[in-house]
Amino acid sequence: MPSDIDKLMHPVLDFLPCRTPTAWIKLALANIPTLLIDHANCEKKAASTALNLMYRYTEDYQLLNKMSRLAREELRHFEQVVAILKKRQIDYVFVTASDYAATLMKQVRKSEPEKLIDTLIVGAIIEARSCERFQALVPHLDTELADFYTGLLKSEARHYADYLALAKTAAGAPIDDRVETFLALDEKVILGTSLEFRFHSGITV
Repeated sequence: MPSDIDKLMHPVLDFLPCRTPTAWIKLALANIPTLLIDHANCEKKAASTALNLMYRYTEDYQLLNKMSRLAREELRHFEQVVAILKKRQIDYVFVTASDYAATLMKQVRKSEPEKLIDTLIVGAIIEARSCERFQALVPHLDTELADFYTGLLKSEARHYADYLALAKTAAGAPIDDRVETFLALDEKVILGTSLEFRFHSGITV
């Protein structure tokens, strides 16, 4: 019988074009400090993205409510990651961002409402990928991190669903083609190679 986690993850895993490679999981386990630092940065960026959408699209009350809640949750996650860094005596040093989000954002159209639609689709994919990576890591982590990442699954899965629903509403028409365009980019990065290990990187060579 499927567990609650399995039921939660089913739509996320069905949505994504591929799973995280075992080689990336091995890199993550060998680079826990970098994993945590970059995870903290990702939470800050996610909150910033939500706030930017709130400032840009003030007429959309559904978007405002969803992004307000999302921003608060992402900042809370940031605080939790920072607390783990402090507890483990890991300095929160600067690390460069991966090329994952930038690769997706390069294909966002410039005119409206296409820009909003594409930005929301990218948000959905990033949240879904984050959720998938948390689940992929959990069986291999120490108890503290495994419990923490398991606890993030519900909110990340909801963020993915919220972003995708907002994109569909903004479009008022099927968005399957645009979703597939961005999912292809996600798969290219996740199954490809990257110069440096990061939370959303491909496999470092």
